[in-house]
Amino acid sequence: MRSGPPTWRLEGFLDRLDAWAKLESPSDDLRLIVTAWVLTRYDDPYQGVRRERGFANLWFGPIPESDDGTTVVACAYWIEESGRAVRCDSFATLSRPL
Repeated sequence: MRSGPPTWRLEGFLDRLDAWAKLESPSDDLRLIVTAWVLTRYDDPYQGVRRERGFANLWFGPIPESDDGTTVVACAYWIEESGRAVRCDSFATLSRPL
């Protein structure tokens, strides 16, 4: 568990998470998995994602434990190091392989 204030400021994650859930109607368990993953971005937004080619600050990756064998939930977001901000772009359920 984290002790002290968050290292990064998260922006837009809840709105994008709600939009994804409204569009795709994930199970409650899957929604909890994705929500828990969002909270890990406070400590290390680079963990488990990769920088998208051609975009200086856009990062993308699958969300661990969201894979059902044929699809996986993924997230794209922008990292602004100077302001210690992580701004969500989108969540999506994508077909494997990514």
